[in-house]
Amino acid sequence: MARILVATEKPFAAIAVNGIRKVIEAEAGDELVLLEKYQEKAQLLDAVKDVDALIIRSDKVDAEVLDAAKQLKIVVRAGAGYDNVDLDAATAHNVCVMNTPGQNSNAVAELAFGMMVMAARNFYNGTSGWELKGKKVGIHAYGNVGRNVARIAKGFDMEIYAYDAFCPKEVIEKDWVKAVDSAEELYSTCQIVSLHIPATAETKGSIGYDLVSKMPKNGLLVNTARKEVIDEAGLLKILEERTDLKYVTDIMPVAHADFSERLAGRYFATPKKMGAQTAEANINAGIAAAKQIEDYLKNGVEKFRVNK
Repeated sequence: MARILVATEKPFAAIAVNGIRKVIEAEAGDELVLLEKYQEKAQLLDAVKDVDALIIRSDKVDAEVLDAAKQLKIVVRAGAGYDNVDLDAATAHNVCVMNTPGQNSNAVAELAFGMMVMAARNFYNGTSGWELKGKKVGIHAYGNVGRNVARIAKGFDMEIYAYDAFCPKEVIEKDWVKAVDSAEELYSTCQIVSLHIPATAETKGSIGYDLVSKMPKNGLLVNTARKEVIDEAGLLKILEERTDLKYVTDIMPVAHADFSERLAGRYFATPKKMGAQTAEANINAGIAAAKQIEDYLKNGVEKFRVNK
């Protein structure tokens, strides 16, 4: 019998935990262990000592955690991003790491549109704003979230463009989305750009002065991706120079105080990352994580593995 630990500083909803328990105990005959709302890393280090699998959310799994988890075979991050897991250390410990792509995608896409509407209406300050209908929206990275953004944008009757260095043009265009050849073309074409790129060595700090300066008048940059992809100094500089531009994000910048002070009425950040904070996404990601663990432990399935 395998022992599967759900370690969540910010717990899953009770209905999600019940679904995870059903998969692990009722269906697979394994044991579920819960560590919720823990306050110190020492609690996590103690909890992982004798478990075979681990489900996390935004919790950090580094070399110290992996050193303590002598029996650990797999970690699943319930969500799309996995930069809170040290992939090299996991590989060195012979631990498989997976994410649950697609489970939070609609939630993130809906948030992006909520933020677009709020910014277009001048953050509901009582002044006249503009409509999304007929505007050109650019989707930077056409993955699961990007596809959902395109789907919703069609309902707003927008002109939809996308750039993804790793997604073939024909895949984008079969969704009736216009594929462009570069990020520069996307930003110079679209009044609204929605970011969905992962934080990688290539993308970190890639969104800054040069790209954003190419945006048309009254441009709006929406970031529901990762904090690390933004060059904060460069972005702040162009936003100060171009008073027609706005920036909204659900990942608060390190320089949040500077953004707030210098960009009054043109900037908004949520207090914490909100993209996956819906009941539906919470349930979907948790249950998907449990199913992937059981499929890996019993059948060796590595479909969503993200480390080598």
